[in-house]
Amino acid sequence: MSMSVHAGISLTPQALKGSNAIRDVESAHQQKGQPYVVVSIEVQRLYLMQDGRLLKTYPVSTSAFGPGAKEGSNQTPLGLHRISEKFGADEPSGMIFKGRKSTGRLATIISDPVDVPEDDVTTRVMWLEGLEPGVNQGGKVDSRKRFIYIHGTPEEGLIGRPASHGCVRMLNADVIDLFAKLPEGTLVYITP
Repeated sequence: MSMSVHAGISLTPQALKGSNAIRDVESAHQQKGQPYVVVSIEVQRLYLMQDGRLLKTYPVSTSAFGPGAKEGSNQTPLGLHRISEKFGADEPSGMIFKGRKSTGRLATIISDPVDVPEDDVTTRVMWLEGLEPGVNQGGKVDSRKRFIYIHGTPEEGLIGRPASHGCVRMLNADVIDLFAKLPEGTLVYITP
């Protein structure tokens, strides 16, 4: 696989394709000059971008069941999304969320590559809303109704490989960093 390198960070052709797609819709969503995100399922990376420039890359974990949008599939949806709501701004790292509300309990962070039965959402939550009717919006493919998030996880040892139940999981320190950089309404493009 060929890679482009910008400021010492690898950027995949899939992510570059996503970057072009984002730029094509920026003006329609009045987001010119704003940061945006491209998630590459193929390489399990999230790219923070602005005006076509790569600002930062983060390892992630997308679905263990691959890409897809169907309700109940536990797959990661493709296409253009936006961050509809954010939760957890003042919570400590490792805070467990249920229904986007803090439980008051901190997760035990697992650095070994171990899949535990619980699928805890930790630290920060960015709720994604699909913007493509029939692809990730509406009916049985609606990302928001499927509760697709970018969030932290206690299973940090699995970051960098597919392991989630549809969401985009991040290291807890990384999701804190990203959360602070992205306002609600930020565009997120997920590529295969």
